[in-house]
Amino acid sequence: MFNQNTIDIVKSTAPILQQHGESLTRHFYQRMFSHNPEVSPFFNPANQAEGTQQRALAGAICAYAANIDNLKVLGGAVELIANKHASLMVKAEHYPIVGENLLASIKEVLGDGATDQVIDAWAEAYGFLTDILVGREQQLYRDSATKDGGWEGFRTFRVDRKDQESQNITSFYLKPEDGGALPEFLPGQYITLRVPTADGSTTMRNYSLSNQPGRDYFRISVKREVAPTAGAPDGYVSSLLHDNMTEGDTLEIGPPCGEFFLNVNDRHERPLVLLAAGIGITPIMSILKATLNAMPGREIILIHGCLNDAVQPFKPFIDQLALEHPNLKAHYRYSDMAEGDVLAEENCSAGMVDAELIESLILSRHADYYFCGPKPFMVNIYQDLLVWGIPASQVHFEFFGPREALEKAA
Repeated sequence: MFNQNTIDIVKSTAPILQQHGESLTRHFYQRMFSHNPEVSPFFNPANQAEGTQQRALAGAICAYAANIDNLKVLGGAVELIANKHASLMVKAEHYPIVGENLLASIKEVLGDGATDQVIDAWAEAYGFLTDILVGREQQLYRDSATKDGGWEGFRTFRVDRKDQESQNITSFYLKPEDGGALPEFLPGQYITLRVPTADGSTTMRNYSLSNQPGRDYFRISVKREVAPTAGAPDGYVSSLLHDNMTEGDTLEIGPPCGEFFLNVNDRHERPLVLLAAGIGITPIMSILKATLNAMPGREIILIHGCLNDAVQPFKPFIDQLALEHPNLKAHYRYSDMAEGDVLAEENCSAGMVDAELIESLILSRHADYYFCGPKPFMVNIYQDLLVWGIPASQVHFEFFGPREALEKAA
């Protein structure tokens, strides 16, 4: 562990890192991609262009500096990062590249504030964190490889089936080309797709598994990502999947990963509240099916928010599940209904998913909550649960970026 001098120096940099965090991380990524272009396939260009990757890293660095003397509070963040790294096949040899560019960026951006003592302290802190992450990631690799049907690295799958779920979402049923078995995954986890790019390199994306464990296929349900502004490119991988992938085509896939999941072996009598917005329904679908199978009597409330029913996936399937399972209550909320649309069904309403709607559908706030969706949706739900005083052990979510960013926004 660190000596007190290292702790004091790193903690003393927290305010200046808070002030210059995004400038530092923007400089860091530009520097690293220039000096070490071989690591660029690990990063999503869209997240770089939008600044989400830079903000996430800035938040993580600030959180590490502020909590260097109490690292227990960062356990959840470490688990999230380790799973993300394992999904992308980050290995021990990549850490020195990141460390070298990060320390150089601290020196170049902070100038006179980055004394030799500061750089030495951060080098020690980075080395310590590296050991933690590498150890956890190696364990994740071993676990994936030793499972029945498991593997390490990338495995070739073929597209067995392709189903249109809505105007902008398509499901892909994926089976191993070698005909071998598939490992059991935890409902809520994701897989990684690696695809070639026009420049001869590769790029990777994570997609949540939208089917229940125990099948002879993986299913991902992919939203076509359309550029928010005219002239900007649409999502590269989602366009490739929608436009070019047909039955029989092959894809490289990494094993299931992710710390957002429901453990069906943890038996609770508390109701289960599943909240999703847009494509955030994909991991929720896996959790829903697994819970219905493993805990057939547990009360489940599912709320799915969408722009309108034209872009909503899985509605007929969920409706059928609700008919077959009296313990499941489903409600759909539409925020952008077309003129003339009529809400003919009792379980549909207009507006946003909010605390008032959730409370109208549950008997008690004392429940387990799982939620996934765009950042504004996540912030609102998280804030509502904070106000209600729901214990952290009953709040589970999938969110891009450090938990501190969500807490700060809420």
